[in-house]
Amino acid sequence: MNVICSYYYYGLFIWIGLAIITFSYLLIFQPSTYGRHIKQNTFCIDNRLGWFLMELPTVILMPLFFFLGSLEYNVVTFSFVIIYIIHYFNRVFIYPFRIRTKNKKIPFSIVLSAILFNILNTFFIGYYFGSITPLYTISWFCSPFFIIGFLIFITGFYINYNSDMILINLRKKSEKGYKIPFGGFFRYVSCPNHFGEIIEWLGFAILTCSLPTLAFLIWTIANLLPRAIKHHYWYRKKFSDYPKERKIIIPYIF
Repeated sequence: MNVICSYYYYGLFIWIGLAIITFSYLLIFQPSTYGRHIKQNTFCIDNRLGWFLMELPTVILMPLFFFLGSLEYNVVTFSFVIIYIIHYFNRVFIYPFRIRTKNKKIPFSIVLSAILFNILNTFFIGYYFGSITPLYTISWFCSPFFIIGFLIFITGFYINYNSDMILINLRKKSEKGYKIPFGGFFRYVSCPNHFGEIIEWLGFAILTCSLPTLAFLIWTIANLLPRAIKHHYWYRKKFSDYPKERKIIIPYIF
């Protein structure tokens, strides 16, 4: 078991290193691989199908990695799994079927890379709670880490969900093109949906106090911060009347 744990942690540290490399690459080269920035002649599939496929591994694999683990059942770690699945249940079974993206496509390469990421990320978290971590006692629910982390997670989930709904309702079913979003946290930043998701996984890392959830937070920042920067400056270039007081992703700061 000690040898398996060693290999697990070696892999986890490599995983964190890859997140840092990915962040540097996306920040420096800003590849045009998603949404409004997609290059022509890129092989794409339907946007809704793509979202469904790339997030699906999370809700399938997390219970498998957790329940097939070597540790005995624990209600605290089980709650961690439920919290994780709450986010991805929305991403798999609700969000893709509510977005109004008529004829919109997503690069197949992005779908494949997201599937690979979700498989690995879900493994590191699910396997850790199912096979490696020392058992949490029931008193963990009363610890400041769980209480504060859970409140942060709920706050981030609300910001993310509410911002997504504003974007979805921004255009009617028959409309195409882009508009300036208003309302909610859009009054403060250009990408509150990304801000909300970062806040979610910050809370998750706090309430679990575990290395794999910290790695997930690092990956979330690595993926979403460069994307938010690109979106922000695209908005400012696209719309001459874009609100100048809006920050990129952190209200009043950045």
